[in-house]
Amino acid sequence: MNFHEIRFPANLSFGSVGGPERLTTVVTLANGFEERNTPWAHSRRRYDAGVGLRSLDDIDDLIAFFEARRGQLYGFRWKDWSDYRSCKPSVSQVRYDDQVIALGDGVTREFQLTRTYVSGTHSYARPIKKPVAGTVRVGIGGDEMQEALHYTVDTATGIVTFDIAPEVGVEVTAGFEFDVPVRFDTDVIQTSVASFQAGEVPNVPVVEVRI
Repeated sequence: MNFHEIRFPANLSFGSVGGPERLTTVVTLANGFEERNTPWAHSRRRYDAGVGLRSLDDIDDLIAFFEARRGQLYGFRWKDWSDYRSCKPSVSQVRYDDQVIALGDGVTREFQLTRTYVSGTHSYARPIKKPVAGTVRVGIGGDEMQEALHYTVDTATGIVTFDIAPEVGVEVTAGFEFDVPVRFDTDVIQTSVASFQAGEVPNVPVVEVRI
């Protein structure tokens, strides 16, 4: 896949506008009831990178990043400042038991990092494909494991691989920071120094890509 393992400048994504998008088809029946369905198992996120620009140097950095990605051709990492950790924003740091990512079966050694969103009795498990290197902590059965000694993490896929498969029924947990895999959703960036100095920022759409 055309993807560069590089993060969009975090100082530019700070202050950007965006969030999750769902695709739902709604059909109203003759009796007034509705049928709702979705072809998407997972949401897709959209952002506007132009909102975070604060200076002409920022525009220069944006154009350099855009050109190096060849516009829409290559994907890249994006830090979503509103949702980039496995724990609550008020918690100072991630813990190895932030998220339950699987139950051991005594055979499986590879597990996908996930972040689960819970509301009432319903939940959604989001696959995390781009964890940030050096931030992943993993536990088994309530005990923290040591990276390189007990497990390895592929930061390009979000797969955790254990040296020994966790025992049957034992919780596999993890804590981590993560990026969103995205690409520019345009092949054109239009900027004007006069307009920018007058407070008008360019529209730079960014959209999540499936990995």
